[in-house]
Amino acid sequence: MPRQRTTVTSLPPTPDTPEAATAAHPPRSGPVVAVLAFGGIVVSLMQTLVVPLVPDLPELLHTSASDASWAITATLLAGAVATPVLGRLGDMYGKRRTLLLSLAMLVVGSVVCALSDTLAPMIVGRALQGFSAGVIPLGISIMRDELPAERLGSAMALMSSSLGVGGALGLPGAAALAEHADWHVLFWVSASLGAVVIALVLAVVPESPVRGGGRFDLVGALGLSAGLLCLLLAISKGADWGWASGVTTGLFAAAVVVLLLWSRWELRVSGPLVDLRTTVRRQVLLTNLASIVIGFAMFGMSLVLPQLLQMPEATGYGLGQSMMTAGLCLGPSGLVMMAISPLSARITATRGPKTSLMLGAAVIAVGYGMGIFLMDAVWQIVVISCVIGAGIGLAYSAMPALIMSAVPVSETGAANGLNTLMRSIGTSTASAVVGVVLAHMTTKFGPVELPSLDGFRTAFAIGGGAALVALAVASLLPGRGPDQRTTTSERPGTPEPVAGR
Repeated sequence: MPRQRTTVTSLPPTPDTPEAATAAHPPRSGPVVAVLAFGGIVVSLMQTLVVPLVPDLPELLHTSASDASWAITATLLAGAVATPVLGRLGDMYGKRRTLLLSLAMLVVGSVVCALSDTLAPMIVGRALQGFSAGVIPLGISIMRDELPAERLGSAMALMSSSLGVGGALGLPGAAALAEHADWHVLFWVSASLGAVVIALVLAVVPESPVRGGGRFDLVGALGLSAGLLCLLLAISKGADWGWASGVTTGLFAAAVVVLLLWSRWELRVSGPLVDLRTTVRRQVLLTNLASIVIGFAMFGMSLVLPQLLQMPEATGYGLGQSMMTAGLCLGPSGLVMMAISPLSARITATRGPKTSLMLGAAVIAVGYGMGIFLMDAVWQIVVISCVIGAGIGLAYSAMPALIMSAVPVSETGAANGLNTLMRSIGTSTASAVVGVVLAHMTTKFGPVELPSLDGFRTAFAIGGGAALVALAVASLLPGRGPDQRTTTSERPGTPEPVAGR
């Protein structure tokens, strides 16, 4: 079937349209950036919201420990499906409108969880919360459309790093609420925060007139969703079901078959959900590969450090801290991510986003290397988490610049959604790999088995190795030459030729 060019719909505004009002009175970039970044932090809080409840979930929901883990898995799966689909819907029908839809699902999901006392409604609510994952890529795309060139780099860096910031800051906050209040309060608070973000978006963030043409690729959306569900279910539940079990291997095989068929469909249909010809461009492909590995390294820290902090001191290497204290120890890493984003934007502006990504990967590797040798005191864990956090802030801030300098302006939502999906695949893989390492490298402690010192060191080594792989992948990215487009050179509404479409 012949492929049709996707055009950018950006008609001159008439005096009575909202776009005309925006053009006459352009929004101040400061409030727009603040609201979108706050929204990103609120959404990323959903990753760590239930972490303090994990040991008690089976009792709270009247179910088994294996079934209770679906309260976490459901959010992961829904977020993976939502990010590329909502990104494409934003490109087609309006990014602000789709952003509000995502936030509304967060609020509804939080209310469902807050009213839950059994597993089934909790899974439904957590899945709805997961659909809000599209807020961060949509926010980055809105920034590209609306902000002046001089603010774009730092704003995108802040928005991208909010994914890690919310996760780091959410753990101590959720632990404090879970320790001193009924567990349902966690979800009422998240619903309230979501409602606040909706109100702020309505008041501050304008709708972009930049739209992509065509019809929504429903078959592509269903195919991608089915393939991702098979893949991520196998990764996240393989340890419980057995890596060699028929269910796990069957899901991996189904994922391969479905995604191959999906790829064939996307290459033949006009107006695909994901333009694979764009995604295989060197810069986009390598950035997405690096995103998987950086996502792995980020989540590895979140899995290893809290367990090490809470391990009994009698083991000889544990630090004997409570969940609350462990969360507070990791909180500074989120602040470091936020503080480092302006530096990353400056490096990107002067040396290019490739340099920022490579530097971030190198700093992450240094942080994990420190972890192999520094486990003897709480302050050492805080330092390690801050160093890794600084590297994540640098790397995450560079990714949107790399993606958006290589895709058409009409596809920024879908492209950023796909990049966020790659990070999610990395975090899922980290959960599986680190979980297997700590579960099999154990030591006897009374009647129970706990992760051994060598297990923690191995986990740190794997995290550092992942960062080095990201560094190697990033080194293959094209440098910023005189003819390379930057994210600040294209302004909304300017049609652009796309090679190979």
